[in-house]
Amino acid sequence: MKLKLGIPKGSLENATIDLFRRAGFRITTSSRSYFPDIDDPEIECMLIRAQEMARYVEDGVLDAGLTGRDWVEECEATVVTVADLIYAKQSFGKVRWVLAVPEASNFQTVKDLEGKVIATELVGATKRYLARHQVNAKVEFSWGATEVKPPELADAIVEVTETGSSLRANKLRIIDTVLESNTQLIANVDAWKDEWKRRKLEDMRMLLEGAMNALGKVGLMLNVHRECLNAVLAVLPALKKPTISNLSEEDWLAVNTIIDESTVRNIVPLLKKAGAQGIVEYPLNKIVM
Repeated sequence: MKLKLGIPKGSLENATIDLFRRAGFRITTSSRSYFPDIDDPEIECMLIRAQEMARYVEDGVLDAGLTGRDWVEECEATVVTVADLIYAKQSFGKVRWVLAVPEASNFQTVKDLEGKVIATELVGATKRYLARHQVNAKVEFSWGATEVKPPELADAIVEVTETGSSLRANKLRIIDTVLESNTQLIANVDAWKDEWKRRKLEDMRMLLEGAMNALGKVGLMLNVHRECLNAVLAVLPALKKPTISNLSEEDWLAVNTIIDESTVRNIVPLLKKAGAQGIVEYPLNKIVM
């Protein structure tokens, strides 16, 4: 038996493959094939655009796949959310679909777009958003380069953003958030009911979440004389309490902990001053809670 898994082709492809690598799976792609190799004989991968993933998972063409919550909502697919994986192509956070208008326009709220034209790739969700606000506007599907359409081709756009930099570069300002999204591991309803496939997906979730937990973290090992231990511990901000063990030399201890990578350059000099020796920093692939 094999688990048929969809890998998102396009902007999320590299981030997804890197996350799987951290989780312990090696996925190898080829420009000439839509069927990547994976070093797990129980998994069969297929590259699918994120926009189409939920539909293929719902229909059972795929047992599971990774896609954005936005595209699950867009096609109103009935699938099981196995895991929320908060990562995207540039950062490991959420993305927003925002309603944006030209900087020079008089539009201040969605109500001001009554009878106007809105361009977006997220047509269904945008129409439902307008309906919630009781606004009648024409929603046109955009095939790309959506940011350049206002004001000549559209009065406003609904576009995805992580930082807002592209919108600002095109002289657009955000007036509302239509929805927030993040990457999800989703499963077909029947596949989730299958004991073997469910166990496989639950193991995958554990490993992927472990890889997510390790992002931005590093391990730190050091030796310290017992009399300096309290001073060293006062410097360390630990994920949980540090592990402390005895060394073969009496009165010397080994301390092992996990810290944010961004704080290492500030903490290591303080540890040295507090009496730490043999300080070793090492990378982490997974932290399984």
